[in-house]
Amino acid sequence: MAVAKQQFAAVSVLSRHWCSPLRLRYKRAFDFLASLFLLVLVSPFLLVLALLVKLSSSGPILYNWRVVGKGGRPFVSYKFRSMVANADQLKAELEVQNEMKGPVFKLTHDPRITSVGRWMRRYSLDELPQLYSVFKGDMSLVGPRPPLVTEYSRFSDYQKQKLAVKPGITCLWQVSGRNQVRDFDEWVRLDLEYIQNWSLTLDFKILLRTVREVFSGSGK
Repeated sequence: MAVAKQQFAAVSVLSRHWCSPLRLRYKRAFDFLASLFLLVLVSPFLLVLALLVKLSSSGPILYNWRVVGKGGRPFVSYKFRSMVANADQLKAELEVQNEMKGPVFKLTHDPRITSVGRWMRRYSLDELPQLYSVFKGDMSLVGPRPPLVTEYSRFSDYQKQKLAVKPGITCLWQVSGRNQVRDFDEWVRLDLEYIQNWSLTLDFKILLRTVREVFSGSGK
C-alpha cells in the first residue's frame, strides 16, 4: 500500500517520559500482555459478532482499515464491518453532510451503517479486532487515533503532529466528549495534550474512563 511521502512535523513539546526506554518498554509489555489476554478472553464473543455481521448484511466480516501510524507509516488494521459493503464508494456522495471541520469525515446519522453496525458502534464492539494490531505492535491500547490514509494526505503540519507517537485504540479525545467535537483541530489539540503530558498513570486513567464510556453506550 503506497502513500505519498510527506514532511513529518515533530511535536514541539514531548513529555519527558517518551525519552525513557524503561517506561516505553513497560508500555509495550502492558500492551502485549493485555491485548493477548483480552483476545483470548473475548474470542467466543468475537465469533458471535462475526456471525452477526455475516448474517445481517452481504459483504466481508472484517473491514480492512487502511490507516497511518507513527511518523506517517501506513499499515492495515481491522474492524468488524459496521457499514454496507460499498460504503467507501458511497462516501463521496455524503461529503457535503460532513459534520467535522477539517480532513476527517464524521456523520452522526450515517445511512451507510447497518443495524448491527449501529449497535456495535454504540458499545465500540466493532473496534475489538484492533486488539490484534496492538498485539502485533502497530498500535497501542492508548494513543492518538490513527487517521485514514486518504485523510492523512490532507493533513496540515500541525495535524501531523498527532503521529509523533504510536496510535491507539482509545485516546483522550474519546473520553472527552468525542461526539461533541466538531473541529478536527480541537481533536488534534487533545491528542497533543496527551502526547505532551504522557505517563503510564495517564494511560491507566484513560483506560478506566474508556471502560466507563463503553458501558454507557456513548459511541456512534
